[in-house]
Amino acid sequence: MSTFLKAIVLCLSLSLLVACDAADRGADEHLQSPTAAEILGNPDYPAFSYGGYRGKSRDLAPTHEQLTEDLKILSAMGIKVLRTYNTSQYPQVERLLAAIKALKDQDPAFEMYLMIGTWIEAHNAWDRDGRTDHHRGNIDNNTSEIDTAVAMANQYPDIVKAIAVGNEAMVQWAVNYFVYPKTVLKWVNHLQTLKASGELNPDIWITSSDNYESWGGGAKFYQTEDLAALIKAVDFLSVHTYPFHDSFYNQDFWGVLADEEQLSKQEMTAAAMARAVDYAASQYQGVADYVESLGLDKPIHIGETGWASSDSAAYGAKGSKAADEYKAKLFYNYMRDWTDRAGMSLFYFEAFDEQWKDSGNAWGSENHFGLIRLNNEVKYALWDIFDQGGFDGLTRDGRPLVKSYGGDETKLLAEVLNPPFKSRMAIRKTTTVNPAAVPGEAVTADRYIVVHESMQPSDSNNMTYPSAVLKLIPWEGTVSIEMSQQGVVSITTRTSDWWGTSLEFQAEVGENLENFKSGYLHFEIRGDADVSFNIGFQTGRYLDGDQINSFAAFGPGTANQVTDQWSSYKLSIDELNAGTDLKDLTGILSLLSQNPGENKQISLKNIYYSRD
Repeated sequence: MSTFLKAIVLCLSLSLLVACDAADRGADEHLQSPTAAEILGNPDYPAFSYGGYRGKSRDLAPTHEQLTEDLKILSAMGIKVLRTYNTSQYPQVERLLAAIKALKDQDPAFEMYLMIGTWIEAHNAWDRDGRTDHHRGNIDNNTSEIDTAVAMANQYPDIVKAIAVGNEAMVQWAVNYFVYPKTVLKWVNHLQTLKASGELNPDIWITSSDNYESWGGGAKFYQTEDLAALIKAVDFLSVHTYPFHDSFYNQDFWGVLADEEQLSKQEMTAAAMARAVDYAASQYQGVADYVESLGLDKPIHIGETGWASSDSAAYGAKGSKAADEYKAKLFYNYMRDWTDRAGMSLFYFEAFDEQWKDSGNAWGSENHFGLIRLNNEVKYALWDIFDQGGFDGLTRDGRPLVKSYGGDETKLLAEVLNPPFKSRMAIRKTTTVNPAAVPGEAVTADRYIVVHESMQPSDSNNMTYPSAVLKLIPWEGTVSIEMSQQGVVSITTRTSDWWGTSLEFQAEVGENLENFKSGYLHFEIRGDADVSFNIGFQTGRYLDGDQINSFAAFGPGTANQVTDQWSSYKLSIDELNAGTDLKDLTGILSLLSQNPGENKQISLKNIYYSRD
């Protein structure tokens, strides 16, 4: 063999040896990388939900340098697992994976793993003409999201540990885009098939990240055969719970109890926040009980929860008084304590404030769930880490982190909102029900009392209360609605192109008022004279496609005027009725306006139906 050939053989042998060594090192690194089963539920791997967007639109994604800064901050907090939300629609996750890899290459001891979220939506999602088909998925978007997640997982097997099919994709209050479980199940089964065939790492866990009710932990109508099949198909359940939002919408747990009213503000607040975590635990337990009822045994983790530090409306000083940094710190600590003890992962929402979520309202709560502000102020929940030097030398957008309130705890505590006293709280659901009445059975009384200052059903009159609770529901957050202890329903409109709200009947079927078809709807009303809206009742359900609005027009240019003085109205049900048989009233009193309104006031009282 010539010297030249010998040199070629030697070079090839050395190249092969180097390649084999590299492959062995890669295999060793893969073996050393923990699996999802080892990470999820392990308190040594704290988790966070992550979005690094700084601007008012996600079209401007964070750069590699910005993501690297965020990762170093998260690592200093002890965080080792992140949850993301989209794959193909925006470049953030692709850049985030590259930034993690670069940090691992610089320091093999650096640890950060991902649960990649994919965005799943309905066919014609966000369609303004009402053509959204919730029974079908957006095949182009959903396929792209899943395919991109698979490619990312295969490219970064030492980083990607789980894939979530959809984010709140099944919860039916997401009226613009939600899908039924069969669509999510299709993609979960697809990913499980790829795992079985070796086209996807078999150690990756597959889930969907959704509201606790979507997982069967609340309303019974979610508990379908398709949902049961989905629970069987996933590797774990990623459950969302938000006591913060329910501090306004469902106040059963919220507020200061009568025997706590003499405590200090900090003690009252601590007690209220402990109940908030108990409330979250009850929603988790509802899911766990449903899974057990199916004869299944699946891990359950908290895929999302959080507590905003600021809000200008429903959760702030004019609402449930939930939003401030002190409560956010307590909730974060209490939730970590509970989930660590229970052996659950907690993907806390979120690390950094983002302003794209409510770009038109700088002080909207959606912009303030982070533990670090956009101006680099570290909120109260992380002051301990700051004081211990954990953030020393770290920057965000090239600027150092600082403590909120200038580190003045006295100033911070002075601005804490006192939780409302339950004895004085506004009401967001009626509690006057007829326990003997059965939803769906025809009401035979002469008067059906929703709320009234003098009419009270008794054995000596022919009146009745509803057969189930009525909840005061603001549609898509377009209004604030509450009821005083005296029974006055107050509505304040927010900034939106339309607004609506309803006293919604809380049962599997609607109230049967077929005996009132020749009767009347009574109420007293006052408010701003320049606000236009429709008022009446609804039958059926929007999400089932059979909802019918039976309304009368109120406001300027109509026969029904609103002034700042109380006026009584008696609307003929026969004239209101838009073609329903009245056997399925789901909106006992509903208001809808297709006109924008901001801070418009409407009040109602003495609401009832009569047969004559």
